[in-house]
Amino acid sequence: MHIIIVGAGHVGFQLARHLIEEKHDVSIIESNEERARHVSNRLDCMVLHDEGNSVSTLEEAGIAKAGALVCVTESDEVNMIICGLAASYTGLLKIASVRNDEYVRRNFQNIGEKHSALGIDFFIHPDVEAARSALDAIGHGAVGDILSFTGTDYELGSIDIGAESPFDGIALTEFRTVLEGESLVTLLERRGKCILPEGTTKLAAGDRIHLLAKEDVLDEGFRLAGGAEKQIRKIGIVGGGRLGSLIAAGLLRGETGEAGPKKNGKNFFSILKTLVPKSLKNLIIIEQDYGICKDLAARFPEALILNEDISDESFIAEERIDDLDLVVTATEHQELNIITAVYLKSRGVQRAITMVTGSGYAAIARQLGVDVVIPMKSVVVDSILSKLFGDGMRGLHRIGDGSVRILEIVISPNSPAEGKALKEFQLPEGSLVMLVDPTKRAADYSGEHAETAGPVPEDDFIPHGDYVYTAGHRILLIAPNGMETEITKIFGEKQ
Repeated sequence: MHIIIVGAGHVGFQLARHLIEEKHDVSIIESNEERARHVSNRLDCMVLHDEGNSVSTLEEAGIAKAGALVCVTESDEVNMIICGLAASYTGLLKIASVRNDEYVRRNFQNIGEKHSALGIDFFIHPDVEAARSALDAIGHGAVGDILSFTGTDYELGSIDIGAESPFDGIALTEFRTVLEGESLVTLLERRGKCILPEGTTKLAAGDRIHLLAKEDVLDEGFRLAGGAEKQIRKIGIVGGGRLGSLIAAGLLRGETGEAGPKKNGKNFFSILKTLVPKSLKNLIIIEQDYGICKDLAARFPEALILNEDISDESFIAEERIDDLDLVVTATEHQELNIITAVYLKSRGVQRAITMVTGSGYAAIARQLGVDVVIPMKSVVVDSILSKLFGDGMRGLHRIGDGSVRILEIVISPNSPAEGKALKEFQLPEGSLVMLVDPTKRAADYSGEHAETAGPVPEDDFIPHGDYVYTAGHRILLIAPNGMETEITKIFGEKQ
């Protein structure tokens, strides 16, 4: 596929690099000369130093033959205008990054979902994607990274095994004798390497496992691994900008019914499980900008808004910030986020969630002891990629060190895999089917596929070898980075 990317910042660069590795034909348009030169020297693709909101520039980039246009400049208006200029090109998928708060408040339910507002197929909101990840982690007590999937109760949690854990020293064949309930260890991280485990693989203290399970089993897994099961009663958010206010809205307005991103058919900002009290009143937001503080005070009267500099040590002591159960550092400066989280943990704060730009800083923050690290730009890149790999691809998520991904795919009728048993069909090396969601059949394949879709069967399940790939079933699988196109061919329509 020929894909045009407008904007070569961190998101545009990472997106282009991944697509080039996947053998896609990529053209990049960047108005900043230095940035355009930087990208041109590092990526094997066409790079145009020009404004993207020009029909002649889009034509030079090859829009007539393009399958997708992705606009990720720093301007919402420019992104939307460029998509509007490309509206006359039929068959072109148009994706725009939009961060305008007023637009999001009016159209939150459309974020990440396909629609045709303003001629744009998908809106991507970077702060919404990051806020979703943060709220998922808070819902599990911020003891590890959490990945949730729309339409299923299964979640993927990253669990660090402690020295006193009953998991220490056992083989995976014994795992379910320790942790009762349906679960699957999908990935093992050990000394900086990602390993796809086998039944004979032995776990050890210091390992990080990625466990697929339902909420109650996952929470028990965290507890057995050594995660402290302590209710979160006092939360601090450092940074009251777009991201901080979205997280605050999720914590304080979960049941008000105001517009918000949806998950599993419910408002996304619904109550956050048992570790967070249903009426969280003890929320502190710390923001240095006085004007932002005034807006926050009007919007969240139930929260304590502090117009202070978080780097002021005397302020931390005076306001008793060091007795927080959880701090979320969400300023626009990733270095400040990391330093603040580490410092507050050294002062007694129990747990910390930190927002960083990319996966490089994420590894540093984890080594420094931050409990949950959310690489915002990587989350956005994964969200965009999930929209580019055809109608069968429903989601794409990076885990571990970024060398592996979780793919959400709906099996197409007449795909090469349809009708074959799991144990008989060979996937690319390092790939593993983790979960099957058969309840997506009726929703995803109606109309011309209604007869093949059949009745809606039982709930989602972790498959065994005798499972037969069936059109309309949604599957979650783990695969090495760069396998997206190959896997899409396996489960998509036969060409």
